[in-house]
Formats: sequence, structure tokens, C-alpha cells
Amino acid sequence: MPTRSKTLSPADYLKRILTARVYDVAQESALDVAKNLSRRLNNQVLLKREDQQPVFSFKLRGAYNKMAHLTPQQLKRGVICASAGNHAQGVALGAAKLGTRAVIVMPVTTPAVKIEAVRALGGEVVLYGDSYSDAYQHAVELEKKRGMTFVHPFDDPDVIAGQGTIAMELLRQHQGPLDAVFVAIGGGGLISGVANYIKAVRPEVKVIGVQMNDSDAMMRSVAAGKRITLSDVGLFSDGTAVKLVGEETFRIARGLVDDYITVDTDAVCAAIKDVFVDTRSIVEPAGALSVAAIKAYVAQHKTRGQTYAAILCGANMNFDRLRFVAERAEVGEEREALFAVTIPEERGSFRRFCQLIGELPAFGGSKSPRNVTEFNYRMSDAHQAHVFVGLTTSGKGESAKIAAYFSKHGFQALDLTHDELAKEHIRHMVGGASELAQDERLMRFVFPERPGALMKFLSTMRPGWNISLFHYRNQGADYGRILVGLQVPPKENAEFKKFLAELGYPSVEETHNPVYRLFLQKQ
Repeated sequence: MPTRSKTLSPADYLKRILTARVYDVAQESALDVAKNLSRRLNNQVLLKREDQQPVFSFKLRGAYNKMAHLTPQQLKRGVICASAGNHAQGVALGAAKLGTRAVIVMPVTTPAVKIEAVRALGGEVVLYGDSYSDAYQHAVELEKKRGMTFVHPFDDPDVIAGQGTIAMELLRQHQGPLDAVFVAIGGGGLISGVANYIKAVRPEVKVIGVQMNDSDAMMRSVAAGKRITLSDVGLFSDGTAVKLVGEETFRIARGLVDDYITVDTDAVCAAIKDVFVDTRSIVEPAGALSVAAIKAYVAQHKTRGQTYAAILCGANMNFDRLRFVAERAEVGEEREALFAVTIPEERGSFRRFCQLIGELPAFGGSKSPRNVTEFNYRMSDAHQAHVFVGLTTSGKGESAKIAAYFSKHGFQALDLTHDELAKEHIRHMVGGASELAQDERLMRFVFPERPGALMKFLSTMRPGWNISLFHYRNQGADYGRILVGLQVPPKENAEFKKFLAELGYPSVEETHNPVYRLFLQKQ
């Protein structure tokens, strides 16, 4: 555990940072201009690329600096730590470099990619608890039993100094105007090192801390004037999911950090996409917090022509999580709006509604065609139908105007763009068996992803056939996959074959698929 005989000043930390031993394992990371994001925000955005470190995170800096200052006797007994993943990899790599044993206690919620990475580096993994704080308590118990040295992920002067070398590099790489540096906060080690160096060398530069809105222990602690323990933390940004910040990091942050910002899951997903667009790299949620915060800061303060730096602190992303990130990125940027629309259950109403979508005015100023990103519908009522619709938008706040436009033209609409239940679950649950879907034929189509493809389908379809089911979700490809239920009387089978030929879209009939019969067809 860390021991401190005196309170360290920024000058003390400056000396420790300047003499820190990190480059045996770390590299000086690049400072790149995010050209696309800078152009969109009308401010220069710099990305400090800690995602490019050997363990894809800044954490090896502080971990190695701590271990490099241990005595030979301490190294012989080995080291132990608690970590959600990135610090663990730093400790494992540092231990391998120094020839010592490393035991890593990780929460059971840690992404598999981080667990396997630690094991690949020679670390001995112990899984315990649901959060960092749970794992920390268990690691402290093991430290006492085994006589090992605890390498704290954030609340240790040597660890803090190691992380501070990021700011040392940043100010050397960019010596021009710099208005603010945005730093993600979990336990506070990174921002403590960065704030100490910046305030000692360039005190006019703002240091702004960033936390998830469901894991904001540092913000609450600073506001209360004492450390606050959260009863629970969100796990989307697992790298910053800390219930209690450190004593030393709290002291430093309270004294040196200029401001704090919280961001939500959708904003972080959008920021992950922003980083990818500019760098073709995928950062983990914690790594994108700083970018999400810059966007929020610019929107709030209406700044132009300023220079901001974001520390991309990690890229240990589980591949399976990318599906969720892609799903929520458009909503996070408010480039997609979601609606529940009520339409009359009568022939032609579906087509009229689709025509109305094509006639939507450009509320956000963009004159490009508006694309349907999602369409879910299942016949269930003889008088009304409830449709779940996703549409591309061109600016924030546009969804409410679209909903009002639908209602004005006879289609009652509920704006679901900011409804968590709708975004997370309901969009995947629209449907079920229907007694009204007589003579239903279920078809899978491949549509070209371009405006007008759906209207071609509706225009070619015979007026007497009713759409009883419709499901479509834009997957980002050149072609969209669509499931359609059509009520076609058996005597019109020849006409149906002719319709498919005229349409020219690849299709597969699924009417006899057992999954359809089980979940969507009334027995």
C-alpha cells in the first residue's frame, strides 16, 4: 500500500514526473489532429494516442514507474494489484520486464479481452467481485497473506508521476496555444499526474475531468468536500467504473482540476465513432470519454477557434461490444431519431406514411434525402397499427420537430429518441402472432440501400395486398435485409410470382420456416 510521509506539492510531483522511469516499457505516444472532428466543431481537437501503447493503454506508465522504484527484496516477493484490466496489463508487462511475479485481482465483469491479455503477459489472474472496489478489497487481503507489494492503480505518488509523463509529452509536442486538456477519471491517477504537470508548467491551460454519468465518484466527492462512495457504478465504461476515488487523487483533483463534465453512454458511443472516422482506430469507452466531453463542452460554451486536447487513454475493446456501440452511436450524435407512430389499420396507410417520410422538410438545414434506418411493424389491431421507425437526422433537437410534423399530418407520433427502454429493448421486441394475419406469406428481401427502394416495393405491390409485418434495420452495408409479411389470397399466387419478378429484388420465402410458425403465426 502507498505510504506518504508528507503532502507532495506540484513542484514535488514535477520533479517525480521529470525523473519517472516509464520508457523501458512505454513509448512516447503520438499527438494527432482530429481533422474531421475539428472541422465539425470549428475548434482544433488534438488526440493524445495512449491507445497505441504496447498494452493499448496509458496504465503501464504508472505501474512500471512504481515497480521500478521497489527494492530487490520487494521484487523478489512479487507484486499484487487490483484492476479492471488496463492497469493489470501494465503490471503484468512491468513484472515480466523486471523478472518478478505478478498476481492480478480483476472484477468478474472485466471484458475477456483484458483478462486474456493479462494472462498472455504472464500475470496470474484472480477474478473476484463485480467492480474495481470489490476486487481491491480482496487484493488487500491477499497482499497481507502473501507478503507481496501492492501496486495501486491510481492512489500512489509513483503511479501518479508515471501517468504525468503524458502531459510532459503533450506540452512538448504542442507548444502553441492550448485552451484545455480533457481527461477521463476513474480513480483519478491519470488526471492527478496530468494536472500536476500542466499546472506547474502552463497553469493557464484548463484541466477538465470527465466521468460517466453513472460512475461520477470524483465529481460527487469534490462537490461534497470529502470522498463519496457510490453504491453502484455503471459498467459500460469498465475502465472508469470506480466506486471510491483515492485519498491522494481526491486531494490533487480538488485543488488543481478546473472543471468536470459527465457524459452518457450514447455520447460515448458517438465519440468512439468520431475517433474511428479520424484515426481508423477503435478505442474502448473509457478512451472516448474525453472526446465526448469536448463535444459537450463546445456545444455548451459555443466556442470557436480554440484548441483542445483529448487523452485517448485505452483501446481494450471487446469485439462483441461493437454491435452495441454501432447501434447507439447515431442516436448519441443525434444523427438518428426514433419514433412510435400510430397509423390507421387500412390499406394504403402504410404507403401514405412512407410518402410523408419522403416529404419531410429539412429542419436541420440539410437538403439530402432522409433515410429510414429502422422500420418495425406487426399487425395486431383491427383499427390501428403502431410502427417503430428510425430516421436519419441532420442536427440536434430535430426529432421533436419531426414528431410534430407526423402528428400534424394525421399520424400520431411519440418521440423515443431519448427513451432508454425503447433504445435498449423495445426496438427488438415489436411483433408477435396475430389472428388478423390471414393468408400471410413471409418474405425476406434484399433491398439496395438508397432512397426510393422502399417506395418502389410499395408501388409495384398489388393494391389489394396488405402488409401485415415489416422489419428493417440499416446495418451500414450497401444492401438492406428486410422481412415482410404480405396477405396474399391463394388464388393470386400467379400474380404474386409476377410481382416478385417485376420487383427484381433478391428474395426468399420463409412462410414455412419453423421459427416463423413458432413465434409469429397464430396456431
